[in-house]
Amino acid sequence: MFRFLVCVLLVCVISPADTHLQYAVFNQRTGELHLQEAFHTEFVAFANFTDDIVNTGWSYLEVVTNGKYNDTLQAYAAGVVEGVITSKLIYKHWINTLMGYCGLDDPGYCHRLKEYITTNLQWVTEQIEKNAESPYWHQVHLSLLQLKGLEDGYNEQPTFSEPGLNFNPLGLLLFQMGGDLEDLEAALNKSSQSRTVGSGSCSALIKLLSGNKELLVSHDTWNTYQAMLRIMKKYIFSFRTSLKDETLIPGRTQAFSSYPGSIFSGDDFYILSSGLVTLETTIGNSNADLWKFVKPKDSVMEWLRNIVANRLARSGKEWADIFRQYNSGTYNNQWMIVDYKSFIPGKLSLKKGLLTILEQIPGMIQTADKTEELYNTSYWASYNIPYFEEVFNASGGPDLVKKYGPWFSFSDNPRAQIFRRNQSLITDMESMVRLMRYNNFRDDPLSECDGCDPARNGENAISARSDLNPANGTYPFGALTQRPHGGTDMKMTSYGLFGQYELLAVSGPTWDQVPVFEWSTSPYSTLKHIGHPDRWDFPTVHVRWSE
Repeated sequence: MFRFLVCVLLVCVISPADTHLQYAVFNQRTGELHLQEAFHTEFVAFANFTDDIVNTGWSYLEVVTNGKYNDTLQAYAAGVVEGVITSKLIYKHWINTLMGYCGLDDPGYCHRLKEYITTNLQWVTEQIEKNAESPYWHQVHLSLLQLKGLEDGYNEQPTFSEPGLNFNPLGLLLFQMGGDLEDLEAALNKSSQSRTVGSGSCSALIKLLSGNKELLVSHDTWNTYQAMLRIMKKYIFSFRTSLKDETLIPGRTQAFSSYPGSIFSGDDFYILSSGLVTLETTIGNSNADLWKFVKPKDSVMEWLRNIVANRLARSGKEWADIFRQYNSGTYNNQWMIVDYKSFIPGKLSLKKGLLTILEQIPGMIQTADKTEELYNTSYWASYNIPYFEEVFNASGGPDLVKKYGPWFSFSDNPRAQIFRRNQSLITDMESMVRLMRYNNFRDDPLSECDGCDPARNGENAISARSDLNPANGTYPFGALTQRPHGGTDMKMTSYGLFGQYELLAVSGPTWDQVPVFEWSTSPYSTLKHIGHPDRWDFPTVHVRWSE
């Protein structure tokens, strides 16, 4: 059973929660999957699910597959049990975030999007068939089978006869493509794009404590508030590396923050059995000339490359080498890969390969080992602006600085300055949580923005609260306006926690230095938020798993 340790300022009490189980059992005679709630020793996959959103802001899901069966059946069954057991949340999340995405306002874009996705899936399917013994394409195949199972489980129509990859291109696949869609909207000339100028997505911090006694890794998701139905997931998959290689994949166990209907994180924040912790913040692309590199053929969508790298890589370098293949030019991020195998608490020197940084934009991927910089400065901060000069320049960074000022610069952005000033205050996990939830924009001079009235802005903090900006204010660009957007969570792990796939997490907009977010009193009470609590003042949760 799951155990959830609920912590306020790390003073903890046990919180009980109801658990629901779902097993997928394969009938050898009929070749069909059967679903049942009772335990069965010959299960292909089982799911253990708890919806505790009203108490902690999170639901919790564990999916396990049985290595006695072939990989394709395992992958499909894993999707089925998740689709069945989380179907109510999937429905609510769809209503809140994607219903009407392809409506009547821009039918031309939706036609182009459907054509793009269909062509891309056809090309990917061809590669799977041509490269059946490739570890890369084997994992792509399994990921798509898992998604197909999720869709069939949600629709209560599970079958298995080596199911085809015939997806509805505008169905649950869109949940996987949330980040990819932001860039496809620009590349395919959507009339009304979801990304506003300067809109950030996530803050991240990697922090070495004094004497190298501990290494902390943390991430804040920045998102629309309508996307706050959350599932903390753990997958334990007994997949082989390939059809020829019977060894289990290095990343066979993964713990990550996620969403209903998604088979990867999306945030992204992963704790992996390979010893890696992987995370990213979005850097985007502001150079329209680069969209020519976004093509449906010879590319794999970012969400899929992410999954494959997490499953196959044993090191930061391997992760980068796998991920950089078939660059789609969509969901353009700065990735941080932390290899805890290279960290020894208390050892004053750091082993090369501890921290790998990768940045992607259309037509370009840059990567480097930044362990030495982590050692010299004791931290690495990430806040939606490219680190690599070539990436910054190619993606349009200099033009943004010239037009809007230092807000868009790597070193002088408000978050860069806050991280630089406050990271030295971190001495333990509690102080790390406090910094990652930090938003004191009304009193902090670093939260000021040029050309803003009022001068200080809720966006300019480690965990944004853009809903607190006045609707009648004056703002030089879209990210600084009032909108239902901000930091919607915090996750962190440590050397002491990651080995058990444990983490601390907080759900919802920050509230310790600013007012608690409430749907009923916010300017956005009419937005769809089915299944959401009204008041988002949840404590820090220590997530522990049953397996």
